[in-house]
Amino acid sequence: QLQLVESGGGLVQPGGSLRLSCVASGGTLDNYAIGWFRQAPGKEREGLSCLRSSYGSTSYADSVKGRFAISRDNAKNTVYLQMDSLKPEDTAVYYCAATRVLFRLCIPEGYDYWGQGTQVTVSS
Repeated sequence: QLQLVESGGGLVQPGGSLRLSCVASGGTLDNYAIGWFRQAPGKEREGLSCLRSSYGSTSYADSVKGRFAISRDNAKNTVYLQMDSLKPEDTAVYYCAATRVLFRLCIPEGYDYWGQGTQVTVSS
């Protein structure tokens, strides 16, 4: 059973940067589509960015395009989310998730394995 553990969240000022990490165990991430999602209080979970196959096929939500970047380090079995130019509306719990089904849409319903989440708070 694939297990995912996120880290790297915290408190950051508007305009700042954070890099989230998601380490996998119990499976090789190269065999999965992986993505980053977030959920703010009172809102539905939303897909931010997904690597839909090991050959690329990256997608980004309009709300983070140009500010966030997803990447994968297969040697470390880790996926990252680099977040720049953070805004207060980026405040949420951030989750990484994975599915064996490649090229799925970057929506929560399409992903089967989830981490526990890491809190990101953007505030001055």
